[in-house]
Amino acid sequence: MSLEPQTYSAEHFINRELSWLEFNARVLEEAEDASNPLLERAKFLAIFASNLDEFFMVRVAGLREQAFGELLPQDPPADGVKPLVQLQRIAARTEQLVGQQYACWNQAIVPALAAAGIRLHKVAALEAPDLKSLDKYFRQIVYPVLTPMAIDPAHPSPRFHNRGLYLAARLERVSGLGPARLFAVVQVPQVLPRLVPVVEDDKQNFVLLEDLVASRLPDLFGGYRILDHGTFRITRDMDVNLLEQEADDLLRSIESRLRARQRTEAVRLEISAGMHPAVRKMLVTEEELHDSTKGAGGLPSADYNEVYAVEGPLDMTCLHELISRIDRKDLRDPPFVPRPPEDLYDYRELFAEIADHDILLHHPYESFAPVLDFIQLAARDPQVLAIKQTLYRTSGGDSPVIRALAEAAENGKHVTALVELKARFDEANNITWARHLERAGVHVVFGFMGLKTHGKVAMVVRKEGKKVRRYVHLSTGNYNPNTALVYSDLGLFTADKVMADDVSALFNFLTGYSQNHSWQKLVIAPTDLKRRTLELIGEQTRRAREGKKTRILAKLNSLVDRQTIEALYEASRAGVPIELLVRGICCLRPGLPGISENIRVTSIVDRFLEHTRIFVFGEGTKQQIFLSSADWMPRNFDRRVEVMFPVEDEKIRRRIIDEIIAIHLADNQRTRILQPDGTYTRPKSDGAEPRRAQQDLLFMPAPLASSCEEREANWPNTEDRDSPDGDRESKSPKKRKRSATK
Repeated sequence: MSLEPQTYSAEHFINRELSWLEFNARVLEEAEDASNPLLERAKFLAIFASNLDEFFMVRVAGLREQAFGELLPQDPPADGVKPLVQLQRIAARTEQLVGQQYACWNQAIVPALAAAGIRLHKVAALEAPDLKSLDKYFRQIVYPVLTPMAIDPAHPSPRFHNRGLYLAARLERVSGLGPARLFAVVQVPQVLPRLVPVVEDDKQNFVLLEDLVASRLPDLFGGYRILDHGTFRITRDMDVNLLEQEADDLLRSIESRLRARQRTEAVRLEISAGMHPAVRKMLVTEEELHDSTKGAGGLPSADYNEVYAVEGPLDMTCLHELISRIDRKDLRDPPFVPRPPEDLYDYRELFAEIADHDILLHHPYESFAPVLDFIQLAARDPQVLAIKQTLYRTSGGDSPVIRALAEAAENGKHVTALVELKARFDEANNITWARHLERAGVHVVFGFMGLKTHGKVAMVVRKEGKKVRRYVHLSTGNYNPNTALVYSDLGLFTADKVMADDVSALFNFLTGYSQNHSWQKLVIAPTDLKRRTLELIGEQTRRAREGKKTRILAKLNSLVDRQTIEALYEASRAGVPIELLVRGICCLRPGLPGISENIRVTSIVDRFLEHTRIFVFGEGTKQQIFLSSADWMPRNFDRRVEVMFPVEDEKIRRRIIDEIIAIHLADNQRTRILQPDGTYTRPKSDGAEPRRAQQDLLFMPAPLASSCEEREANWPNTEDRDSPDGDRESKSPKKRKRSATK
């Protein structure tokens, strides 16, 4: 079959920013879903709010600079929509979603919490005994932290912090010095808990800190009468460019730019409903925001609004605090313990098992402990010579990964850590870890000035007799044991020599610009990943035109790259069946007649964040399966160091296709199907058995190859894994019969 090449125009693509908002709408749907446990619904409201914050700080901030400044788009949208039009559409859709968010809170979550005995009280409605307890807390804890700030010619408006919560009041002098009338603000202390127990140690009755402070405004502004007050919160442009300028010391350069973030332009103002128009006008004028309200001041509206008035608490990320304070298992998802990995029998022989066969780890369903053990064992094993690892995001606090790398260096091993300082919103955390590792003797490098290192790779070099063997871990997710409990990811252990050669070359490239290596198995961005991806899609297109069996299946977070989408359209036109599981942004329009009729796009939003990237090309003996750290986006292809790696062990390949992918495709409870117009719908039940992928994966039966009791007997508990006194020396690889499927 031969088809003339198609020219694709703007209407064939979905706008990236609106697609992201539809993803966040799916998060909000989980908060609205009464079948979810109550505190999990509150959690989804908090996630929705946090997602929206980041969206405004980064994506909306960039569009604003394009629309009203001189910034040119880094990746022009395939749908061709101008920046100002995008801002207008974003504002309209955001207003709808925020309305839904607060309707969910006020009409569903708050009554349900009250029915469960959990209440957020208004200070004004409390009785005297409760007020006595709160008054003590205010005087002893809150009052010393507060700083009341008048705004007049002698006291100019302060620089309001990004995402800080403030009370704004209009005051009228009753006695003493000062203007007859003035504005005043008080920052709600971020160093104190947002939720204040009505009575000390009460875990079911709270007031919001801003409500407590508001009730004491007369004490803060003695001599003045409080005419009215409201709360407000400003979101600022946080997409400070950390890549463009050369610097002698990248670490110090980034530290200085992080400090500059608090002084950037405002991109959104949230205010409590009913705020006095004069206060609103003062804020929008001071921050040079667009306000569509007539006579509200600020910049000309251009039918574009940056002010959101809400009926309820500002900054609903505080619900994370509520969830952590309430000990009610009946209101949460059932707890789970990640099971021992299917492909790993005995952690005490971890290196021996990796030498014997490739091992797949599926988080959070399978334990992240082997990844920590991999580094911790290596740190204490006298046969280990070197450890090399990339770190994009890791856990805060006492990170076991960082601790193990530092211990390895102190034990005299050659340890190299590539710490990505430009991991957005984790820059400060990564700077802290970089300095800690340097003090421990780790060779710390920061990659390239113009690229983020996003690939997840670790390698242990071990002397075994007269030979040296390299053990490799490659992953779709970060080396973070905390997110490994809530993100779905795949990791692969291998001792394959060719793969190890590629990984060694990758680290040499990252640390010393060493190039000209002929990649044999790894596919690396920014040099080869996009080209290879287009080749793999094109190969399926050619096979379909030759009448051969074909298939493309991709599970990823985002699909944005125009060339990749056009290649998928061409494959669809040739008759290739294409199944795309895209959690977040998808700029491809499925179901367009003559263009994408063979493409189906689904999205799963559920208890765990779908983060795995799996790519399958072909059928039967020609089938190729890859895992990757990269999505199909311009930034991943062109501006990051990414790694895509093949899965070659036949047992693991079958597990990925027949277990992981098949279960996700069968989901009819948390799946949404993308329509040609960019909206998402739930699948029709048609009497089918309810299937929920994450639940099915969470409660899968133990592998038939060995009993659960046997596997648990060989698996470490937390004390064993973290004990510095435990016997951690690993033996040389056993001589055992290799898997028949290898």
